[in-house]
Amino acid sequence: MNGSELRLTGLTRVHGTGSAPALADFSLEVPAGACMAILGPSGSGKSTVLRLTAGLDEPTAGSVHLDGADLAGVLPERRGMAMVFQRPLLFPHLSVRDNVAFADRVRGVPRRTARRRAEEFLGLVQLDGFGDRPARALSGGQEQRVALARALAAEPRVLLLDEPFSALDARLREEMHELLADLRMRLDPTILLVTHDHAEAGALADGVAVLDRGRLLQAGPMRELYARPASLAVSRLLGGRTEVAGMVRSGVHRSPLGALALPRKVPDGPAVLVVRHEAVQVTTAADPAADAVGTVVRARRRGMRTLVTVEVPGDGGTAAVDAELEPGQEVPTGRTVGLRLPVEGRWVVPVDGVAVEPVAGAPRA
Repeated sequence: MNGSELRLTGLTRVHGTGSAPALADFSLEVPAGACMAILGPSGSGKSTVLRLTAGLDEPTAGSVHLDGADLAGVLPERRGMAMVFQRPLLFPHLSVRDNVAFADRVRGVPRRTARRRAEEFLGLVQLDGFGDRPARALSGGQEQRVALARALAAEPRVLLLDEPFSALDARLREEMHELLADLRMRLDPTILLVTHDHAEAGALADGVAVLDRGRLLQAGPMRELYARPASLAVSRLLGGRTEVAGMVRSGVHRSPLGALALPRKVPDGPAVLVVRHEAVQVTTAADPAADAVGTVVRARRRGMRTLVTVEVPGDGGTAAVDAELEPGQEVPTGRTVGLRLPVEGRWVVPVDGVAVEPVAGAPRA
């Protein structure tokens, strides 16, 4: 199985006259064999993208191309795509094997061949020996593995995943992430993954497209969007940041944190400094290289990491800065500390605009 190049151009979906579009002028390119995640809050239009791509809904405007071929008017079952939903949607009266073989049987593959191939795909999703079990007897994680095996058995040119792991607990989600990564190495499919979880997008995808209220805000590699969000909306959807309002003058951002030189030119005017918590270094109050000095007012554990909030008094108010401590570093609340804000970690978003132009497409891993 090898994936195909997917190109979405100007996709728009309006449900009724006078209503706001569920999706507006959405364009995206996914190279063959790449995984692109579509990230956004509930109601942002993520699932609409998948339904239009699969041909389950008709676009009000725009087009879907697969390896350069326009799919307008092509029925869903003839598009060379398979979809896995949040709910597995298995046939409860069929065995696991016959659920997986269903796609082949619909295509006219002989029953014996379809059942043999079903066993092969069950092996790929680590369910050897489950073929005779009734689908109704499976756990949630096993159901999603069967749904994934059934989709792969159709040998799709594009695999569409609509939040397939969101209903699973953390351990099962991690297992499914590892399974999907393994399947990508073995089969090289093109994948369009819908998720509201930025950590999942970062773990699984080569690139991320951020949607909000039906509009594409930014697309590109996850690390690029995380470090250089095009807008505050993108920054907030990706999480893990401190925002400090201030003014830019001649390449310097001035706020309660003081005057901080910026790594690139931005227009003068009101702007928000965005700093990721892992870019902030907590040092001593006497550190001559500290960019700011403040007091630790809160500390909380996040797995193996410790995140502290430092309040920094300054001209025009107080700034609250989140910072991730180094492994083994301990800083009690109430202590006065220094903060280093490396120049390359400073990113400014103008209050009334975007910082950078969106980058279209996902890179090939």
